[in-house]
Amino acid sequence: MINTPDCSVVVITYNDAARLPRAVRSVLRQSLRNVEVIISDDGSTDGTERVGRKLQREDSRVRYLRGEVNSGGCGAPRNRGVAAARAPYVMFLDSDDRLPRHACKSMLCEIERTGADFVTGQISRLYEWNGRTQRYYPDLFARRRTVEGIAREPELFLDSFSTNKLYPVGLLRRLPFREDLHYEDHIFTTELYCAARRFAVVPWTVYLWHRSVEKDETRLSISLSIEEMDNVRQRIRAARLSDGILRDHGLAHLVPERQHRFLRQDLRVYLNPLPSRDPAWAEEFSSLVRPYLEEIDPKAFVPVEPVIRVCCGLILDGRSDELVVAARSLNGPKAAPRSAVQEGGRTYWGTVPAEKMDITSLRMAELPYTAARLRHEASFTGQGTRVTLTVRTYDPFGVLAANPGWTAFLGFKDHRVPLAPREQDDGSHLSEVTVDLAALKHGRHGPLGFDGRYDPLVGIVRADGRVTTDPLLVEPAAEPFSALLPGHRVTVMAEGTAAVLRVRWQRRSLLRPVSRLGRLARGVIRRAGRTDVKLRVYKGLLRIVPPREDLALFESDVGAGYTGSPRYVYEELRRRRAPLDMVWSVARNRRNFPSDARLVRRMSWRHLWTMARAGYWVDSHGMPLAYPKPARTRYLQTWHGQGIKSVGFNAPDLRADFPGPRAQWRAAVARWDALVAPSAEFERFFPSSHGYEGPLLRYGSPRCDVLVHGDDEAVRRAKDRLEISPGRRVLLYAPTYRDQDRSSGRSIRADLAMMAEALADEWVVILRPHPVERYEVPEHLRHFVRPAGSYPEVNDLMLTSDALLTDYSSLMCDYAITGRPMLFLIDDWDEYRGVERGVYHDLPAIAPGPCLTTTEELVEALRGLNEVSASFAARYIEFRRTWCADEKGNASAKVVDAFFGGVRARPPARAASRVTARWPIRPPSPERWPIRPSPPERSW
Repeated sequence: MINTPDCSVVVITYNDAARLPRAVRSVLRQSLRNVEVIISDDGSTDGTERVGRKLQREDSRVRYLRGEVNSGGCGAPRNRGVAAARAPYVMFLDSDDRLPRHACKSMLCEIERTGADFVTGQISRLYEWNGRTQRYYPDLFARRRTVEGIAREPELFLDSFSTNKLYPVGLLRRLPFREDLHYEDHIFTTELYCAARRFAVVPWTVYLWHRSVEKDETRLSISLSIEEMDNVRQRIRAARLSDGILRDHGLAHLVPERQHRFLRQDLRVYLNPLPSRDPAWAEEFSSLVRPYLEEIDPKAFVPVEPVIRVCCGLILDGRSDELVVAARSLNGPKAAPRSAVQEGGRTYWGTVPAEKMDITSLRMAELPYTAARLRHEASFTGQGTRVTLTVRTYDPFGVLAANPGWTAFLGFKDHRVPLAPREQDDGSHLSEVTVDLAALKHGRHGPLGFDGRYDPLVGIVRADGRVTTDPLLVEPAAEPFSALLPGHRVTVMAEGTAAVLRVRWQRRSLLRPVSRLGRLARGVIRRAGRTDVKLRVYKGLLRIVPPREDLALFESDVGAGYTGSPRYVYEELRRRRAPLDMVWSVARNRRNFPSDARLVRRMSWRHLWTMARAGYWVDSHGMPLAYPKPARTRYLQTWHGQGIKSVGFNAPDLRADFPGPRAQWRAAVARWDALVAPSAEFERFFPSSHGYEGPLLRYGSPRCDVLVHGDDEAVRRAKDRLEISPGRRVLLYAPTYRDQDRSSGRSIRADLAMMAEALADEWVVILRPHPVERYEVPEHLRHFVRPAGSYPEVNDLMLTSDALLTDYSSLMCDYAITGRPMLFLIDDWDEYRGVERGVYHDLPAIAPGPCLTTTEELVEALRGLNEVSASFAARYIEFRRTWCADEKGNASAKVVDAFFGGVRARPPARAASRVTARWPIRPPSPERWPIRPSPPERSW
């Protein structure tokens, strides 16, 4: 190279000829073209030198350096590369990893923009066997920011990599890597943090850390050679040296933070596989780690995950046999302890209360029954097609004793085998059962049988029918048992570091050709069922099949359930015994439909036939886009909410000036023959934002009738299903999604752990995320939070609750009908209204409850809810006048009258006749459908 490069990337390698070209090419293909690659070979003895020199000949940006003797670590080759670097900035890359295409350029721009001493970014593991990536501690890198010294954010000690950073070359030459030990990264980054006045953090991935299945144990990297006891010694030495560096730089107050990193990350590296180690290894490991744990500041243990803290306590007490038992609860199903004791409102692992054994924060002793935890340990043997299991069940939290009359079963997917547990002297329960694998029938899997895997579960059935289940733990070294069945090989085995019992079914060779033929046939069927093929067939049906005036097709929430206004219109028609054949379009996860409801799978051929023939369409979101409505079909659009956020052509999906999506939605709206308009405010903005100019039915929302009248049975049903104890106040938390972060879980912005700590004695939270959101409630919050994303009817939840917590969700307008308190957590208000979604109303100016920006504010508002609500009484009245004035509790009847006309009841069928009479159902002409003026003002 003639010109000075902008960035030098030092690629260190040792005996890695096969993967070195991939790493080098990831640098040469950077969007920052003016880079140099320095291959620093640490004395390879395979073909690495030949490969490196070939890469140097092929591209002038590559230089090859070779150390004559392997140093045994990473420090020496990195120092050689830094010494040779010609660029003002340097990055590091290991030869088995890669850089994303924009890593160099983005990091260089960031350091020049911020003037930081260095830049660090997200590192992601890339699992080569499945191509998936996993971000390393993503919370550390969630925000793009400049940090004014490590003391401001000491949790960044978790970022102890040298490879995900860009440095000025002068800084690296002042801070060389140690060459006399492993884990030199840990020492280097500690010195780096001490030296840096400020550094920048970027949230995008800047380094891909490849993880492959190594068949040759001699090629394992230092970080993966954790079975060697010297690896443990080296890591502990690096930790001690790092502590000393902080003290030498006058940062002794940060030592507990650095030690917390050791407990959270370094120690866990060895604890994860500990259950598979032999007792001698566990004993020696404990003896090596114990002296350093004794040096650690007690404050460092406080924020550590409870089970890791338990493991530390067992190491300090020299109880290595119990340590192995506890380590099995770190991963997989995170099993409950064998025993626990409760004292003074605290829960402790084991039989004796001790500070490091405190597991109260896991809340395992406070879970509702269906989430209750037991521990099942099993051994198994097999002969022929039969497997015999001996199961020992531990009940550390007294679940069995508190629920007399329970029964137990062993579940193999959808097959249950009864268990007969016998109580033992130590309080555990012992079961023995023999299962014939040949007798297991796993649902409808066609003539080719079942091919897959699952983890058997032990279920404990309470007298009222509720079930709690847990998997079985087996010995990690247990020999797998295989049975040959007709067409299958079934293997029973231990799986994962926690050694969970797993059953794997594999089709045998005789079925494989048939299986391939089946897959080929399914492929042909899939091609025949492509969207474009179905649309052509559907349009052809419209030309030859006349609609049936007595057939009505209903759909709610794109087929997700039996809910919303379509449900209540349907029920009103059924109440009237209307002479209509009514069919529901349902998705795969159909829920809550009456047993006698006629169902058709959405987008199946039968569904398209029904769409083409139905004289009526009724739905809440939109029938399949691009599918024209039959000429004589009447389409009632009930919509699914009203509120402050922008919709239609003003929403992010459609407000961009792309003609395709906008034209498609305009054509979809043109199919509507009538639109339910629940309020004058809805009428003011909704039709124009969708380009709708047809009739409006201004009678309120059919779905809201039940909110006007109430439903005690629905409340009882919801509390029973969600296991809400009497006397607990109920907060419904129902946020809406963020358009730019769908399915991310980030709409759950309240700190639920903080809320649980402050409010769990009085309140329980029903969490109802938006249907497009994905969020799993952590187990340690299940005592306080009831997940209700799959609950089939949101009206039940509103009626069950004492207050609503939301943000910008349209649910607020329905909830106002109840007159109950509402709170609004809108910490991202400026972003949501200006960048994210856009709004029609200034929520803080009209909200019928407090607008909050922190969980601390929320907790205080809930503690003084009566006073807070009273202060918003006038606003609440005005809010209801704006959104709820038409909600009189008879919208379903009014809408049916307006849209379906004078429907006469179907007379009772005669016992002797199988023929059902048909009546032509003709709606009133469109000009008779009311476009109603706003009703007179009403006081609430």
